[in-house]
Amino acid sequence: MKTTAIPVASVDVSGKEEAYAVEAIRSSWISSVGPFLDRFEQEFAELCGTKYALACSNGTTALHLSLLGLGLRPGDEVIVPSMTYIATANAVRYCGAEPVFVDIDPETWCISPEAIERAITPRTRGIIGVHLMGHPADMDAINEVAAINGLWVVEDAAEAHFAQYKGRPVGGLSTVATFSFFGNKIITCGEGGAVTLNDRQLYVRLKMLRGQGMDPRRRYYFPITGYNFRLTNVACGILCGQLERREEIFEKRRALFDYYTSSLKGVSGVDFQPVASWARTAPWMYSVTIDPQQFGTTRDELMDALKAEGIDSRPFFYPLHTLPPFLEAAARQRHSLAHSDHLSANGLMLPTYNHLTTTDMDRIVKVIRRSAVSQMGVRRAA
Repeated sequence: MKTTAIPVASVDVSGKEEAYAVEAIRSSWISSVGPFLDRFEQEFAELCGTKYALACSNGTTALHLSLLGLGLRPGDEVIVPSMTYIATANAVRYCGAEPVFVDIDPETWCISPEAIERAITPRTRGIIGVHLMGHPADMDAINEVAAINGLWVVEDAAEAHFAQYKGRPVGGLSTVATFSFFGNKIITCGEGGAVTLNDRQLYVRLKMLRGQGMDPRRRYYFPITGYNFRLTNVACGILCGQLERREEIFEKRRALFDYYTSSLKGVSGVDFQPVASWARTAPWMYSVTIDPQQFGTTRDELMDALKAEGIDSRPFFYPLHTLPPFLEAAARQRHSLAHSDHLSANGLMLPTYNHLTTTDMDRIVKVIRRSAVSQMGVRRAA
């Protein structure tokens, strides 16, 4: 009998998401204004502990919008971790500025405050602190470095919905924060994003930039060049349904994490994501690293074994300093990025979604254990 495929991610829209989307459609409020948009922005700001939230078309436009609002210009530099999704650096390039890549802290997998200090130049304008794999970056340390050097800070919280840093929610820990609601995120509307912040003047500027630059007091008058980065009322209806179930969604995913961890304990060469004492991580994608010497095979060979059993998985991101668009700039910067290289080569994301069953996870763990045992057997026989 053919086994059922296990995807790496799947959406959970089992609440009022559909009803709210239909309500938006039937009301005719299907574009970028409407009651669900207003409701989502208010509720999401409250959850992040900020005064304002702006819904955007996706997480990348949320980053781009934030950098535009902060006045990033050609010739400027922004310090970013090399270990992150490419959107973080792309948004810097969209503004004509240059991303400066620094290494991560192996104790958090997030950008290293010490590495940030070493990378600051007279052209540096800001820092993007990515909450990688749902773990908050050390924002107090990052903000201190920024304050000393007169820099702004952007939290890239695309993977970290509802994570906490020293008891405070991410999203309100710096100048501005950005989120993604892509289909594999903890809450989703398929595509979507948000910016959260407390500065009223910056909020007004970002809102104008998001809506083609139109003056809010004079329709069709455009004092600045703007962009169309808006999200629809239909999508926000789905997000409102997701927010109603946020605790249920979060706890289900947390239970998956706990089950994976207990099931994989004792497997030589499988190392778990580190968690700082001050962090409550967001259970985005369950992530481990594979030590090929201890495990007996490489991360990529394990992924092949999982694929052969109908189980999807993902490697960690390529370090941005190794990708063609950034090779030349990274070569000039010459920062040590050894931790990013190591994590990229060995990191593995396992299937993580609310409908994943313990039977599914047992099947995944069985392949992992079998791969380790079979390789150990080969080594002993040799």
